[in-house]
Amino acid sequence: MEGMGLYENIADRQEHIAIVGLGYVGLPLAVAFSKRTNVIGFDISNHKIESYRMGIDLTRDLGDEAIRDCSVEFTSDEERLKESRFFIIAVPTPVQSGNVPDLNFVQSASKIVATKLKKGAIVVYESTVYPGVTEEICIPILEAESGLRCGVDFKVGYSPERINPGDKVHRLENIVKIVSGMDEETLATVASIYELIIQAGVFKAESIKVAEAAKVIENAQRDINIAFMNELSMLFNSMGIDTKAVLQAAGTKWNFLNFKPGLVGGHCIGIDPYYLTYKAEDAGYHSKIILAGRHINDGMGKYIAQNIIKMLVKLKLDINKARIGFLGLSYKEDCSDIRNTKVTDIIQELQEYSITPIVADPLVDKRHVYEEYGIEMTDMSEMKDLNVIIVAVPHREFLQMNIDDFANLYSEDQTKIMVDIKAVFSKTDFENNGYHYWSL
Repeated sequence: MEGMGLYENIADRQEHIAIVGLGYVGLPLAVAFSKRTNVIGFDISNHKIESYRMGIDLTRDLGDEAIRDCSVEFTSDEERLKESRFFIIAVPTPVQSGNVPDLNFVQSASKIVATKLKKGAIVVYESTVYPGVTEEICIPILEAESGLRCGVDFKVGYSPERINPGDKVHRLENIVKIVSGMDEETLATVASIYELIIQAGVFKAESIKVAEAAKVIENAQRDINIAFMNELSMLFNSMGIDTKAVLQAAGTKWNFLNFKPGLVGGHCIGIDPYYLTYKAEDAGYHSKIILAGRHINDGMGKYIAQNIIKMLVKLKLDINKARIGFLGLSYKEDCSDIRNTKVTDIIQELQEYSITPIVADPLVDKRHVYEEYGIEMTDMSEMKDLNVIIVAVPHREFLQMNIDDFANLYSEDQTKIMVDIKAVFSKTDFENNGYHYWSL
């Protein structure tokens, strides 16, 4: 069996694995595999490759030491891909305007790999896609560019990423990995190769489409549950009821699901459901629940900003002179990832009222933020003389702050507004100290 021979050669370090795309998904994969086999880490970005070669972790997820000490051969030279017969494509799959799937990165990566394909190769996709992309879009590209025939000269598989950036508990190695292949032999090889690094084991999906669908519904399910909490938050806010108190009370029932309201951004939850609804439309089915949840979650930034404006007006503060400070910009806590962060939605809405807030986040790359969003980040030391503090992303560093720490950031003898989006602090403590407190 050629496939099992490929696995044995990889396990014995006689052949390379090639990881294509070295971001939040591909980089941890490359580092993990390099502990067990030889790895070529390929990315078209020279900046990324040079940084990794210098031992700098641009994702800030693994840490510089892990990059410096690993044996991954980082390269942007496509010719190096000829040295491999096992490829893992881990490139982004964002959405375009109109929430239409953007498959450009997957298609480009497929073309690059195809030109270096040789007989006996296996190409595994990790990028989140709607059911059918691997077989209906990627395989034709691989065949056309390589001149080889899928199923005869090379095989394909799909294994959706489940990496959770910033999570120190649920890591690549201890999350069960879904694997799939175009036939039994490919499935066995793909499973064996991933088992080299996945301690939690693999789950063999019955087909590539099943594996693709499983990935998109994982995040769609979470999206819908958070949307329900966000809708409850808006409802209770209009009724003058504390949402956090309601959820604490309801949470005493054993089967109440522990979801909380908040901003839903990032590269997965805020995007994956659109891949599912896009394919549903293509199949003639118009989504009801999934798109309703997306509509709610996509509007939360604007909703929060409008509530801040209402508070300023109610407290008779001059909107044009109000100094508003944001703590946190990344899409979630204890993570440097700014992709599809919804904090920027709040900032943009405030800018509609001619308010230019100041933003601090010790975890994000300032240059990257400016390039992506045009926002000039400030240091925590510059957070002072504020009227409003918005704890947008409750990083550990912010959670360690007490009432006195926050008090130092405000203007003296001025009205103090505390917007604690995810309700991580005690409302009572702030209100007892004279703050006007608001949360989802």
